[in-house]
Amino acid sequence: MKVGITTTVPVEAVFAAGRIPVDLNNIFITAPSPQALVEEAEEEGYPRNLCAWIKGLYTVAKNDPEISTIIAVTQGDCSNTHALMETLMVAGKKIIPFAYPFDQDYDLLKHQLEKLIGALGTTWEETIKVKRKLDEIRKLLVELDFLTYAEGKITGFENHLWLVSSSDFNQNPEIFKNDLAEFLKKTKLRPREEKKLRIAYIGVPPIIPDLYDYLEERGARVVFNEVQRQFSMPYLEEDIVRQYQRYTYPYGIFARLKDIKEQLKLREVDAVIHYAQSFCYRQIEDLIIRREIKLPLLTLEGDKPGKMDARTRMRVDAFLDMIG
Repeated sequence: MKVGITTTVPVEAVFAAGRIPVDLNNIFITAPSPQALVEEAEEEGYPRNLCAWIKGLYTVAKNDPEISTIIAVTQGDCSNTHALMETLMVAGKKIIPFAYPFDQDYDLLKHQLEKLIGALGTTWEETIKVKRKLDEIRKLLVELDFLTYAEGKITGFENHLWLVSSSDFNQNPEIFKNDLAEFLKKTKLRPREEKKLRIAYIGVPPIIPDLYDYLEERGARVVFNEVQRQFSMPYLEEDIVRQYQRYTYPYGIFARLKDIKEQLKLREVDAVIHYAQSFCYRQIEDLIIRREIKLPLLTLEGDKPGKMDARTRMRVDAFLDMIG
């Protein structure tokens, strides 16, 4: 019943097929020892100078007997996904390919969605029914994001956690919706937080679990989680194809920059942290980001899962002191 996903895909089709999407990223990073999963992949032959996320995803998917099928995003995500899927095929997993067209072409994206629906054994009509239910949850996530940047009642980590979990709705949309509604009910009663430096976090979700808490301790709060927000499909489009066409993450840096610049202005951001994963091709995009964003910007690089090292803490401290 479980279908593994390596990044955000049209989960509406997975739920419509009566299956359960499982974001392998979330399983990996919340494991008791994510580093042990990385090392297990290396023991099987994965290179040490390869993104730790890819190695963690491989081990999680390989070791879970309930995940027999994996949706592979062959265009619009990590450039190492192809090899990851090939090794998982050797491990006996069924692979369903899905590609986001680089130029955001509507017809090509619709064709990919139709292929995915067919491969999962469901229908367009059932997929749309599921989308309407998920949109009710997405409206709550938009409210959560508003309470973060406009009301100052939700921390950057809480914002990150809820938004990043919307990639698969923690495998159970009904429970996710109820828990989220209860969380929002409680947070609305919190006092407003206005004294912290306003930070934008852009780039892929971090492999460093304590980054947000450290920023809070130093008097800064993340009021914008770029990619995590995109996972939640914040535009609330009625057309499912248009929904995934407006989802910026798969379409290159310029599609993302348009959204980033709008949000920096809206959220009155003081400074930007750009996170780049070690050995990821997206590190190259940092030179474009630095040219386009006219705010103080700190680039952080994460290698393996674990708490911030002394060097990273020192760089964050110096950056916050400068903008403070």
